[in-house]
Amino acid sequence: MADTKREIERKFEFTARAGAAHPGADAPGPGADRARLPDLTAVPGIAAVEDRGAVDLDAVYYDTPDLRLDADSLTLRRRTGGADAGWHLKFPVAPGVRDEVRAPLADTVPPALSALLRSRVRDAQLVPVVRLLSSRDVQHLLAEDGTLLAELSIDTVRAEGLRAGSRATTWTEIEVELADGVQDESLLDGVADQLRTAGVEPATSTSKVARALRETAPPGPDGAARTAGADEPAEGTAGAHVLAYLRAQRDALVALDPAVRREVPDSVHRMRVATRRLRSAFRTYAKVVDRAVTDPIGAELKWLAAELGVDRDQEVLTERLRDRLDALPAPLLLGPVRARLRIRTAVRRTGSRRRITAVLDSRRHLALLDALDTLLADPPLRPAAERPAAGVLARAVLKDHRRLARRVAAALDLAPGHDRDLALHRARKAAKRARYAAEAAAPALGGPARKLAKRLKAVQNVLGDHQDGVVAREALRTLAAQADVAGESAFTWGLLYGQEQASAARRESELPGVWARARRPKPLRRLRAAR
Repeated sequence: MADTKREIERKFEFTARAGAAHPGADAPGPGADRARLPDLTAVPGIAAVEDRGAVDLDAVYYDTPDLRLDADSLTLRRRTGGADAGWHLKFPVAPGVRDEVRAPLADTVPPALSALLRSRVRDAQLVPVVRLLSSRDVQHLLAEDGTLLAELSIDTVRAEGLRAGSRATTWTEIEVELADGVQDESLLDGVADQLRTAGVEPATSTSKVARALRETAPPGPDGAARTAGADEPAEGTAGAHVLAYLRAQRDALVALDPAVRREVPDSVHRMRVATRRLRSAFRTYAKVVDRAVTDPIGAELKWLAAELGVDRDQEVLTERLRDRLDALPAPLLLGPVRARLRIRTAVRRTGSRRRITAVLDSRRHLALLDALDTLLADPPLRPAAERPAAGVLARAVLKDHRRLARRVAAALDLAPGHDRDLALHRARKAAKRARYAAEAAAPALGGPARKLAKRLKAVQNVLGDHQDGVVAREALRTLAAQADVAGESAFTWGLLYGQEQASAARRESELPGVWARARRPKPLRRLRAAR
């Protein structure tokens, strides 16, 4: 089993004037470095510094031969010594904040950790790349009542490169990590201010392994380094802009894979959005990137979005119906309505985690990631890719906007009912695509594109809520029928059905006004001028 710990820490190193070690030099012992530390009880909140002794740590770090984990600031190690011996996989969350996923000590990478790396590693092997031998001098920073606030460690590190031709190096650094349950980073700011008085500055590397890989690298150019694409479109062109956007969405797909496996809140939704943004960009910017190549990839992205959407759609529906029930007065809750909703949700979630994991582990999904990499490494650019970005992107955004206008007009021309519901759903999809197009173009087109995207999001929200109501009515009909068969009252489900009908009517009445704002000429006029 693997468990997760949130690390909030800062790393520091002694400057040259304070006697810092240089690559290849013998680092001074931790005792000497401790003597150079300032009095940390001067930091507000720290009442005492308690010496906890020294410990020797031996960690072997793993990566692919081309250092894919290092490129994404991930670290995977097998460490012995200390209180937390075992396998540790660290994901960056924010500057100075990482999630550490731990697994028990074993000879090989635990399956629970290798699964979290599958989107990055794929068919490559994880191999030892560097070994760190650390002598750690530990001190506890305590509050007035003896509560542990943070742990300060002075690490004398010897790094031994394990790749062919690698070297060895030594250095000394300081880590200050907040104790479990302590969230106030101002304590770390205060420690940093005090350390500067002793010539101790923030470390230049975000992690030990990043520094070790840099300083132990074999002489000469790194074989894993990319050759900067001579065929890349020039800066400022439509091709450069669209490729940068596509790469950002590809990177999001890869990075969200382990988050979905760990059930990080909202990760499934964000991963699904990344697939949609990619598909939309392929279609919107077809004059930049050839659809003969992107269409098959788009079909696979549609498959992935559908697989991810099963759970997400059920979550949205369940939350909507639960909110409806919560808003009803108790006398209107006839029968075991909450229990029936829970049963419905549980039945649909049975095996859902296993299903999503199976999708992410499938050859089909890994082949999709490989196909995206291949596409972006050798993009099938069309002639428009060489033109200035503003004109090409503006025309593409306006084309999607006209498509949305046709669909909204067609839907509003229909009488309320099933056909209109379907037409509004098609308009919702068009609104989403037009919004994504405007957001993607915003770095090149600036304010007009951002304003248009904001207005299109409002249109999408109205249409989205309308569609959620359509789905909810279908679910409520089913729940009412099930209740009737079980001999329960169907009154409450019928009441909610009526509320959903009224809500849909309100949303339909709001659409013309919201759409009128999205059609206002100012941002559109500026986009047309950009053409």
